[in-house]
Amino acid sequence: MMNPVSNKLCTADEAVANIADGDWIVSGGFVGAAHPEALTSAIERRFETAGQPRDLTLVYAAGQGDAKSRGLNHLGHEGLLKRVIVGHWGLAPKIGKLAIENKIEATNFPQGVICQILRDIAAGRPGCITHVGLDTFIDPIHRSGRLNDRTPPGRVERVELNGRTWLFYHAFPLQVGLIRATEADCLGNLTMDEEAIIGEVLPIAQAVRNSGGTVIAQVKRVSDSPAQPHRVAVPAGLVDRIVISEYDEHDQTFSEAMNLDYVSPYTEMGRENEDRMPLNARRIIAARACDELKPGMLANLGIGMPEGVARIAEERGLLQDVTLSLESGPIGGRPAGGLSFGASAFPQAIVDQPAQFDFYDGGGLDFAALGLAQADASGNVNVSQFGTRLAGVGGFVNISQNARSLVFCGTFTSGGLEIEIVGGILRIRKEGRARKFVAAVEQISFSGKRAIQNGQPVLFVTERAVFRLTEAGLQLIEEAPGVDRQKQILDLMDFDPIIESVAPMPPHLFE
Repeated sequence: MMNPVSNKLCTADEAVANIADGDWIVSGGFVGAAHPEALTSAIERRFETAGQPRDLTLVYAAGQGDAKSRGLNHLGHEGLLKRVIVGHWGLAPKIGKLAIENKIEATNFPQGVICQILRDIAAGRPGCITHVGLDTFIDPIHRSGRLNDRTPPGRVERVELNGRTWLFYHAFPLQVGLIRATEADCLGNLTMDEEAIIGEVLPIAQAVRNSGGTVIAQVKRVSDSPAQPHRVAVPAGLVDRIVISEYDEHDQTFSEAMNLDYVSPYTEMGRENEDRMPLNARRIIAARACDELKPGMLANLGIGMPEGVARIAEERGLLQDVTLSLESGPIGGRPAGGLSFGASAFPQAIVDQPAQFDFYDGGGLDFAALGLAQADASGNVNVSQFGTRLAGVGGFVNISQNARSLVFCGTFTSGGLEIEIVGGILRIRKEGRARKFVAAVEQISFSGKRAIQNGQPVLFVTERAVFRLTEAGLQLIEEAPGVDRQKQILDLMDFDPIIESVAPMPPHLFE
């Protein structure tokens, strides 16, 4: 008797051959984890050789790419895409370039909202109603998440329910789902045992299936026997095509072919990493942010500068006293950085991404440390767009709006900043070219006004100064030893912070 899975097996080129012009496609993955590289590269090959498909609408939640050529950069061709509705842009600059040049319709919604709206589409609901995005550039009172003039409004609106204001994100059609799993069993059920995350594979499959579309899955291998039912992430009945990937198209992340730590059981975290962070600006900022991380907290650390907080916590032996989590799904363990961001070594659990955002949106995070690109006097923060550079918000809006305490981490200036620490004193050897504390941020990714209304404590931590958000604006509360307040802080800000009592930053940061 022929195994049912054999009826679904095909090559990547065969799997994408029926994607039609104008289709709406959704892709799963997080950076490189669980991204179906074989499928997106096959779409690119077809377009380059046959000029099809054209005018696709691309939907995805987390950023998927290596900021160069892999991941969704395969789809960054003029004519292939008509419209993009995504959470994060920075890892797919080829698509971002099309948006900046006004060649595609471009919308940036919170990563968590896109994850959750997939479940709404699957359930036949009209869309997703949430508070996430209020008072940011995603709110219709600002830009509705529109990134260029070509993009029409109308995908999100303000609504009043039970005396509160909410955002209503409209559902949309889906014709094709691209997902990845480790293995398909003999029946076609998908398991994720060697994937660093679960992501949103099930919501994608359910949403596309209930929209009458086609679900295409990339796997490493096919098993001759049925999987244990509790291991199945996507049932066979939701999958139409299965592609066995080539050896170089299924790396666990975009920086590691396979790291067993990411799928191994939890072990107590101590001071296991012998490589201490060097004494530089990154370490000072991470160490000061880590001072706010208290035993018993459940925390989220953002990509980039905040990644260092995990390193410092490990050095201090804190990883067994706090629980670090990632929006991609891992809970506990040691979060990875770089192109492995989204994975965690020895996690206690890995949940699916929409469920993680449900928990975050409801206020489950005690603490979050996130990046800082621009801030203004009102405490608004921009991490998403700077002139012709398009990063996108990813999970930033979900996390920053809802964490019970929040620390923004970043150098005081950017672009060539050089510092040194001599005898516990900070010296600025070369100032950065760009100011971060500006009169008005280019795009509101985080609303200081809303944080004040909600009573959310917020700190801004740099290598030379620490600010607190107050009702009157940003207040300077700490400064580094050796720094000239006027010349190296105030003169480099486009607004005057509140100054009352300023304490020295803790001496241990500079030792």
